[in-house]
Amino acid sequence: MRSTVAAKALMAVTGLILILFLLMHMFGNLKLLASNEDFNRYAGFLRTILNPILPGDSFLWIFRIFMLLAIVLHIWSAIRVNKQRNIGTGGAGRYSVKKNLSPENTYAARTMYWGGWIIFLFLVLHLLQFTISPDLLNNPPTDAAGRAGMVLTAFSHWWFVLIYLIAIIAVCMHVSHGFWSAFATLGVNVSGTARAVLRVCSWIVAIVILVGFMTPPFLILFGVIS
Repeated sequence: MRSTVAAKALMAVTGLILILFLLMHMFGNLKLLASNEDFNRYAGFLRTILNPILPGDSFLWIFRIFMLLAIVLHIWSAIRVNKQRNIGTGGAGRYSVKKNLSPENTYAARTMYWGGWIIFLFLVLHLLQFTISPDLLNNPPTDAAGRAGMVLTAFSHWWFVLIYLIAIIAVCMHVSHGFWSAFATLGVNVSGTARAVLRVCSWIVAIVILVGFMTPPFLILFGVIS
């Protein structure tokens, strides 16, 4: 684990795991487009996966621990790689992808490290709002509204939608470069065609995440979903 190559591989694998989670989370959020009841049923389903093999919401807690581990390892590996790159030791220069093979000169690439910390801070706020302290906005939903009511309450505030938009844009910039970089680190960019396909796919994933995550908040804000 002292190897920069191992740290970059770990960052790539955990990054892809987090992107997959984002797409799953986005799918769940889009249940609001059907109805509040569908969203509440989906939220309830997450707490009963593998029942009765695993009692209660045991699977959900196992999944949360797994995702927390992925986040910690992703941050740790990113700090290690960035440190090695800055001090010029540990072989970071030798194993980095050449600029003519990757979009390393884009704004997203140059802000990956600090963009990651912005995303982390938003993640803390997000967990406080929807998991740890649902009454953070001093306007908790009624029991009848369920989890959908919690989401509707949060995104009825324009400033919260704005914060969410800024955070999702940061996420998409991170993903647009991280998706490409992860596969490049794992050796998939074996040709010019492969690199071009990866680049297009990275932008498609980023755009899907942006549209998918921001559609429910905007529809709630403008009263289409209530």
